[in-house]
Amino acid sequence: MISLKKSEKFEGISGPVVTIVMDGIGIGREEAENAVFKANTPTLNMLMSKYPTLSLKAHGTAVGLPSDDDMGNSEVGHNALGAGQVFAQGAKLVSNSIESGKMFASDTWKALVSNVTKNGSTLHFIGLFSDGNVHSHIDHLKAMIVKAKEEKIANVRIHILLDGRDVGETSALEYILPFEAFLSELCDDSFDAKIASGGGRMKITMDRYESDWSMVERGWQTHVLGNGRYFSSAEEAVTTLRNETGAIDQDIPAFVIAKDGKAVGTIEDGDSVIFYNFRGDRSIEISKAFDSVEFDKFDRVRTPDVMFAGMLEYDGDLHIPKNYLVAPPEISNTMSEYLVGCGIYSAAISETQKYGHVTYFWNGNRSGKFDEELETFIEIPSDVIPFEQRPWMKCAEITDELIKLIRSRKYKYIRVNYPNGDMVGHTGNIDATQISVEALDIQLARLLPVIDEMNGAAIITADHGNADEMFETDKKSGKIKLGPDGRPKSKTSHTLNPVPCIIYDNFCADKYDVVPGNYGLSNVAATTVNLLGYEAPDMWDPSMINVK
Repeated sequence: MISLKKSEKFEGISGPVVTIVMDGIGIGREEAENAVFKANTPTLNMLMSKYPTLSLKAHGTAVGLPSDDDMGNSEVGHNALGAGQVFAQGAKLVSNSIESGKMFASDTWKALVSNVTKNGSTLHFIGLFSDGNVHSHIDHLKAMIVKAKEEKIANVRIHILLDGRDVGETSALEYILPFEAFLSELCDDSFDAKIASGGGRMKITMDRYESDWSMVERGWQTHVLGNGRYFSSAEEAVTTLRNETGAIDQDIPAFVIAKDGKAVGTIEDGDSVIFYNFRGDRSIEISKAFDSVEFDKFDRVRTPDVMFAGMLEYDGDLHIPKNYLVAPPEISNTMSEYLVGCGIYSAAISETQKYGHVTYFWNGNRSGKFDEELETFIEIPSDVIPFEQRPWMKCAEITDELIKLIRSRKYKYIRVNYPNGDMVGHTGNIDATQISVEALDIQLARLLPVIDEMNGAAIITADHGNADEMFETDKKSGKIKLGPDGRPKSKTSHTLNPVPCIIYDNFCADKYDVVPGNYGLSNVAATTVNLLGYEAPDMWDPSMINVK
């Protein structure tokens, strides 16, 4: 239980405290690959030169991931920002569960296996096919396939979603070829495992926040019904489609593996299906398509009677999916709970692409509000177009509404996410990403005078890096990698770089000291409540300010 306590030394900022999350804006090398450095950002430059600026760790163990080789992501970043603590996250939870054998001893795993062995049917795996460790890890998939053979399951089919976003943009064959060899070693007269279908993660199956249900429909057609262009192997599919379209992995069209003119792995009555992604945002919609009886988002044509399970429970409030293999982290004592306990009115705002991050993930993987009266959530609908075509996204519209919130004088605390740097950064288009950063800078210039007008303060930070490193670099030499055409290879994944944390306060900065230290995203919550005039709970990571 959180203990609520007003500060005896500091009454707090008289106006609102605003947390501004510049999604995907990290602190990278001042080199050609850094779209943040290349961008014209007079406001951000002014802030970092005139106001206290700290560097926050936003990846690896600082956000609950297994090691510091693991890049951060928006989900774990917002968990840490909103909770003020670090919780073991999806990848680590799943790895621990597999290594301990707990997953395979679970009732869900036993039921999935029993369903297949009883019906003489097929066990299907669907998920992101890489070792990016943001949504999934191929080692988890391999472990489950090995266990399936031990459990005397005869038929396994794998439906692969090509990455090219959390890993190299054209690295698909680096996963497919060794995986085919892995399957070949396992298969014998009693065990048959094959890749059955696939496509790019931004083309099929992995939509989020109900932004584009047609992606999920294409996935359903591909994985379940076996409708699509036939190929003899995943290697042939990727090579052919890449040559024809020029698409990077995440955008490769759907494909179906067939033999003798028939799809090798449609999903049929009596089968079991595991969606093996551990991250929730891009797992919820396909889970609904399998689990929901009254489903109206698209025509499923045929709804096979299967047992479906996710790697995790992707939404703990709505219980999606109904069955899951590993329990998600129990995040408690969040900042939102604390503020509600203090009777503080707060607001959260972003566009669709990151709306769930400043609400669901910020509140500890909780769908609803802690208090309907005290909390306000605002979603600005995102455009459904490639982000590089409109790199400013909805940042101006977000700012329009944010200014109204600030000027309303109703809210003591407001948080906002600007998705530009991350979503455009994921396209690998450095020119568009540079524009996205410049668009964000314009919004900061609009916001700061309004915050001053209301005697407020702001914490300006990010959840992880992305736009700060747009080309792949050699880890040993630090040099930019070149493609076959001699041009730099685009990097579409997040980075391991720290993120800035700027404390913008023109009214009460003399009441506290900003304390240098080795901080992470989880230190932002305590800093926020200190600025509001409250003591931080003991279970939170320390504040970055010391009240005089």
